[in-house]
Amino acid sequence: MVYLVFIAGILLLIAGAEALIRGASRLASAFGIAPLVIGLTVVAFGTSSPEFAVTVKAVLSDQASIAIGNVIGSNIFNVLLILGISAIIAPLSVSRQLVRFDVPLMIGLSIGVLLLSLDLEVGRLDGSLLFGGLIVYSLVLIRQSRRSGSTLREEVATEERSADRKETGWTRNAAAVVIGLALLVIGSRWLVDSAIAIATDMGVSDLVIGLTIIAAGTSLPEVVTSVVASARGERDIAVGNVVGSNLFNLMGVLGLAGIIAPQGITLSPAVLTFDLPVMVAVAFACLPIFFTGGEISRWEGVILLGYYGAYTTYVIFAATAHDALDTFSATMLYFVLPLTAITLGVLALRAGRFPDP
Repeated sequence: MVYLVFIAGILLLIAGAEALIRGASRLASAFGIAPLVIGLTVVAFGTSSPEFAVTVKAVLSDQASIAIGNVIGSNIFNVLLILGISAIIAPLSVSRQLVRFDVPLMIGLSIGVLLLSLDLEVGRLDGSLLFGGLIVYSLVLIRQSRRSGSTLREEVATEERSADRKETGWTRNAAAVVIGLALLVIGSRWLVDSAIAIATDMGVSDLVIGLTIIAAGTSLPEVVTSVVASARGERDIAVGNVVGSNLFNLMGVLGLAGIIAPQGITLSPAVLTFDLPVMVAVAFACLPIFFTGGEISRWEGVILLGYYGAYTTYVIFAATAHDALDTFSATMLYFVLPLTAITLGVLALRAGRFPDP
């Protein structure tokens, strides 16, 4: 029964995110916000709403390990697995804005979270700094969009010429947002409660469950959005969704969780010495890949996907104290990682400069 509740929780999260994204996107369009910014904000933030709901619920339930594991695991999952699958489906073009602003911001925030976590805690001051950054980032994007959004507003006004039709559209979209939020709240409660029960029954730590099962489950909206966007040729949306979701996870999800946590979010030494550095390394890995020809090719997607498999394998081996852990770790540390770093460095140098999109 617990497993059925777990699956039902994931399904409710997906349905809630879909309703929230659909309603919020149409409301944003009515305000004249450009499609690119909608992808980076409304769609990206909307697909991260399950992480937000689950993390807040975990914090209020005194399950800090699930909260921090969900954020870190989701960011690693988004880059390695979602971009990997999307690139395999179709090579992903990368806009100049992402390379010059959003990806460096993601790298800087990842490093910032690591530095804020050196005291093994994300407190209210840390959370306030992160959440304040989200507000500034959103306002900057919206301001830039509205400067070039007059054409979009004219199109919306033409399509909704009738006052009755406009009122009906607003009502329907606002209702979709409310229903989506309600489903997210219920789904997050079912998912966290059942995950805790499963972890206790299997003897697996909350951190591992947060880094793997919950991180993957709450990232399913990002998977669907990016894969569909890639298959339809909307490659910039596929990449923007991942980058925007990671930014929202770091600033919005972790920031608000740090603010509302009664005693702050306490981190284990393992998170500081392994999981957070991996998240930072994954963020750094985006930049040279994005520089190579202005796209993420299929073979680069295979590399990203392979690394997610390696990361998940390591987490499972470490949690179960598997006999192959030492051999696996040595192979990754002394062979695979250096080889990948050298390859990406050479490709970045050969690229010379980021070409015009």
